[in-house]
Amino acid sequence: MPIKPLAKPSKLFWALAPVLLLCSSCHTTIPSRDRTVENKFPKVILWAWERPEDLQFLDPKRFGVAFLAQTLELHGDEVVFRPRRQPLKVAPETTLIAVTRIESRKTTGQSASLSAKQRRQLVSLVVRTLNLKHVSAIQIDFDAVTSEREFYRALLSDLRQQLPDNIPLSMTALASFCIGDPWIKGLPVDEAVPMMFRMGTDNHSIRTMLAAGKDFREPLCRRSYGVAADEPVAMKFDASRRLYVFNDRPWTEEDVAPFQ
Repeated sequence: MPIKPLAKPSKLFWALAPVLLLCSSCHTTIPSRDRTVENKFPKVILWAWERPEDLQFLDPKRFGVAFLAQTLELHGDEVVFRPRRQPLKVAPETTLIAVTRIESRKTTGQSASLSAKQRRQLVSLVVRTLNLKHVSAIQIDFDAVTSEREFYRALLSDLRQQLPDNIPLSMTALASFCIGDPWIKGLPVDEAVPMMFRMGTDNHSIRTMLAAGKDFREPLCRRSYGVAADEPVAMKFDASRRLYVFNDRPWTEEDVAPFQ
């Protein structure tokens, strides 16, 4: 199928309890609602970026696909819309997550106003990706710098209010956000996927922490992992969490085999 542009503790509590006890310095509050669990999303999600992808060989019961649906660039008070232009083929039953990449001055070199008008434009364009066939969730990929965080928080809050109640809202998160930066605490998302690859200057310290058996402090980051097919991570993975996998080339059955 081509995708074209455009009063007793719950079972969830007992599933999360071992994770919450992994690190004595972790927050002890139970995380907010997780619609990906409610909707029984597959345990492995493959990221499909801006390139032709034929993933019809995937078993929809075991794999989902988070595909780049659009890139939104912030220029001044405007939003420049760049839709996906490459074909994506999946089986009709495949769980699809529409990913929106947001780029601001850090990547575009242009100042952004971060105004209410710009936020409304973003919300409208993101919500529109739900009209793509078989999309079951939304994910935002925005490497917000410190000065953009309040804007991003407000954007996610507006999105959550505009999305249907049963639609999961996911975000990617720099791994450093998940270990000592409290700004994402309480965000209205179902998960914050810690990006455990291409970590730059934080690479050594975070890998050392994970290899030592320590966990992310932020509860929203303890629902999933974000890894790359070409960057193995030396740690024991919690089987209850979802695994997102990035590949820097088109996916093949051989590339997928290690994640079966």
